[in-house]
Amino acid sequence: MAELTKEAFVALYQQKIQRKGAEKLLEWMEKSDFFTAPASTRFHLAFSGGLMVHSYNVYQRLAALMKAEYPEDPPYSDETLAICGLLHDLCKVNYYKEELRNVKVDGNWEQRPFYTVDELLPYGHGEKSVFIIERFMRLGIDEAIAIRYHMGGFDSKPGDYSISKAYEQHPLAVLLHAADLMATYLDETRNG
Repeated sequence: MAELTKEAFVALYQQKIQRKGAEKLLEWMEKSDFFTAPASTRFHLAFSGGLMVHSYNVYQRLAALMKAEYPEDPPYSDETLAICGLLHDLCKVNYYKEELRNVKVDGNWEQRPFYTVDELLPYGHGEKSVFIIERFMRLGIDEAIAIRYHMGGFDSKPGDYSISKAYEQHPLAVLLHAADLMATYLDETRNG
């Protein structure tokens, strides 16, 4: 897909996610900054719409990994893959704020926009995404655990070994983490 549009994302969401409450969640997303938020402050897809693009990229990677790992009989539905891929980073909704800073360009100072974090709901990363989704629709245990642990060791606390148990018991969590890494580091760059 050359350039992902909001309309294409919404069409994919509506095609793949039919669960009770999905339309209400989509309405909430449309009222939020999901479609205009960056994916990060400066690392990957740090531009308006980056979060939507990243979510789509993770879904694409997750679907490809599922097909590669389970070519004959995939244990997870297309809906589960869409929920996990498209919604894993809802914790970043209404999370970034655009500010201005002075930057020297060709010997002259210019004001340029940049993103900062404005944490309104300090609830953890994956936990917060699960919390937001569950306000609208129910997640299965595999989906909730995959979304909770999609950051892998980047979101672990010293001495907490629950991630190992999560990955042992829920292969979807491993696949979502791998898809997130692949999208971030192979498909996306700092600015585009």
